[in-house]
Amino acid sequence: MTVLRCMALALGLALAASRAEAIEIKEITTPLGIKAWLVEDSSTPVVALSFSFASGSSSDPENGQGLTSLTASLLTDGAGPLDAQAFKQRQEDASVGLGFGASLENVTGSLRLLSAHRDEAFELLRLAVTEPRFDSDRIEQRRSQIIVGLSQADQRPASVAQRTMMAAVFAGHPYAANSSGVRENLPTVTQQQIRDRAASVLTRNGLIVTAVGDIDAAELSRLLDRAFGGLPAGAPRPELPIWTPPTKPQSVNVDRPVPQSSVLIALPAIPRDDPDWHAAVVLAHILGGGQQSRLFTEVREKRGLAYSVSSALRTQRNASLLVVATGSASERVADSLRVIKAELVRIREGVTDQELAEAKTYLSGSMALLLDSSSSVANLLHSLQVDRQPRDYLDRRAALIGAVKAEDVRRVARRILREEAMTTVVVGKPAGAIAEP
Repeated sequence: MTVLRCMALALGLALAASRAEAIEIKEITTPLGIKAWLVEDSSTPVVALSFSFASGSSSDPENGQGLTSLTASLLTDGAGPLDAQAFKQRQEDASVGLGFGASLENVTGSLRLLSAHRDEAFELLRLAVTEPRFDSDRIEQRRSQIIVGLSQADQRPASVAQRTMMAAVFAGHPYAANSSGVRENLPTVTQQQIRDRAASVLTRNGLIVTAVGDIDAAELSRLLDRAFGGLPAGAPRPELPIWTPPTKPQSVNVDRPVPQSSVLIALPAIPRDDPDWHAAVVLAHILGGGQQSRLFTEVREKRGLAYSVSSALRTQRNASLLVVATGSASERVADSLRVIKAELVRIREGVTDQELAEAKTYLSGSMALLLDSSSSVANLLHSLQVDRQPRDYLDRRAALIGAVKAEDVRRVARRILREEAMTTVVVGKPAGAIAEP
């Protein structure tokens, strides 16, 4: 990276970081005890809400995988007196965007509205979470859509690699479940199971809410109690089992007749609340965080072995992974893996001062570059709440990144990049034998 590019990048990221630090986050508690983070912004007449309920697809019953995803998809398919078509029409008439989804650990929701239509938007949210209809025809339509989606995902090597990696790394743990369910179980899910699942998930206990936009604390408090106040308090969620990371290397090859193979390498990483977390963030960026990273330089630029290559940290509440991902022509998969694994060994010896400085410059400001809308700010702050970070985290993040030393990165690399814990997944038809890790 040239000096001029470094200066331009540093300036741009510094300005972006200042915008992030300017975000004032208020914590409110409604009369009914619902807590939320609020960022007031009257520059545009828009409000964005991001929220979640603390139970996801990892707690699906063994013979009902896909139940939570199916339930979440149905929450906007009619509620109260409104059937699916009437509910959709009410959203369109008021320019309201309301959606739900399911991850391993949460049922998530988003609401986007014009501030002039606040009452209508929050009334639709109230209906969706307190009076979902779960009409039989909509259940069958959503069930069919998910099954078709699963069939289509089976044709995409990257999707198969992701599912296979989770099943291998988390074998025997609920995180191994496919968050969209499986074809074998979805056809047997009943309407009553869906109603029961909604009743168990949609409670105020574990509800996390973030609001951003043209609304003040008093108005938000009123509307949150209106939307969520009718939900039962609910009981504390049971903790998921402790995950025991793999202690032996494993390779899983899934044969697919495709010209480009999808490859994932997963290594157990460190928890989000670990003191070394920010050193791990720096490590992942230097290793495979962009076009200046070691993996991009060695695998793509110097050798042309892969179309893409990257590394990133992925976290759940009870687990964290460092995942290297690449897509390579099938005849070059073996060579790509050899180079990637060599770089995993080499970075354990340390990083250069220039690599460290450039990574810290980028990471200190990059998060703010994503804050280009009320919805993106709400999503970011909601994710911080889910990760149990304090409200002033954005103010402190640059300093936490800046405090990382080369020795910290080296220590974390030796802690994470251990051959004996490596899981390698290849989906495609690679030429030649794929060596064990």
